[in-house]
Amino acid sequence: MSLAAPALTKARDPQTGVVALAVAGLVALAIFGAREAGWRQAALACVGFFAGVALYHSSFGFAFAWRRMLVDRRGRAIRAQLVMLALAIVVFFPALAQGSLFGADVSGFVNSVGLALVLGSFLFGVGTQLAGGCGSGTLYTAGGGNSRMIVALFAFIAGSLAATADPLHWRSWPDIGAWSLVETLGGTWALAVGLLALAACYAAALAIERMRHGAAEPLGLDVARASLVAGPWPLAGGAVALALVNVATLVLAGRPWGITYGFALWGAKIAAAIGVNVAAWPFWQGESALAANLFADSTSVMNFGLMLGAAAAAGLAGAYAPQARIPLPSLAAAALGGLLMGVGARLATGCNIGAFFSGLASGSAHGLVWALCALAGVALGARLRPLFGLAR
Repeated sequence: MSLAAPALTKARDPQTGVVALAVAGLVALAIFGAREAGWRQAALACVGFFAGVALYHSSFGFAFAWRRMLVDRRGRAIRAQLVMLALAIVVFFPALAQGSLFGADVSGFVNSVGLALVLGSFLFGVGTQLAGGCGSGTLYTAGGGNSRMIVALFAFIAGSLAATADPLHWRSWPDIGAWSLVETLGGTWALAVGLLALAACYAAALAIERMRHGAAEPLGLDVARASLVAGPWPLAGGAVALALVNVATLVLAGRPWGITYGFALWGAKIAAAIGVNVAAWPFWQGESALAANLFADSTSVMNFGLMLGAAAAAGLAGAYAPQARIPLPSLAAAALGGLLMGVGARLATGCNIGAFFSGLASGSAHGLVWALCALAGVALGARLRPLFGLAR
């Protein structure tokens, strides 16, 4: 890595109006959340806001990262994800083994491995490449002013709603049950095995990149380019920040970070508002969130906070600029990708955050299966991108 700083372009002035509106939105969100569910809900709004800032400033994504490894054999972003996971399990595994963290009862995401998970994660992987984002990526880019990703977000919501209608009865598809590394080995041994596995994956990613390119890209960033307030942040900084987000979520909500259940809930509430009897659908029977105020749902509050945080980060960087004209094929890809991600996330009980990050941080086998099947979907999605005028 060279120590010489690259030539710098003139920094853009911050958009104070955008930042002020985003912060005002956060204050309102925290107030509404606190009224419905207490101070923890307000705190989760702030955690979501921080997640949005971190995602935007570090450009921390999953869709592009996995495609870049498959197509270009560049693994810098993959290595950042491994660092994020390692930091998370250092806290998660002992806490989940004990059942508490800082005095709060906690539990992980340990879900069944079955046909729905395999198909759903594969569809999700395809969708990420067409939409150009994942669950968190769609939220933070839409919040940051990307008009195309707003289309993807609405399609994501529609796909999520469609999946909860359960037309193919996917919830009754066969599975082999759930398995947890923490429950099997205990916190200490599970942590040792987990860290060893992540270290091996990190070494493999380095080796693959060096075999193709001779050297691996660094996780850091030239100090001359970095700014804590206006960005950008190094990928390593994003990894640390997102690990902290998941730990904070575990403490405040009692469970790990998730995103896509909120999309299904938003779609269901919209459908109910226009007269669709979604309460009669088996998926929503017994779900109190459907009848409750939206600000009582912690996932939704965090999602709103994330979008507001991304908007604030874009404003601080002077980069909030929604596009008026987007090529029709690109919009079609965004819509189709969003639909696939919505359906896939419900079948697979989560996205890159809820299933991959939080699933693996919980020591669940479904997180690993999700990653492998989603990676296969990414490989197919990357090949489909040129059909929509998108670079592979």
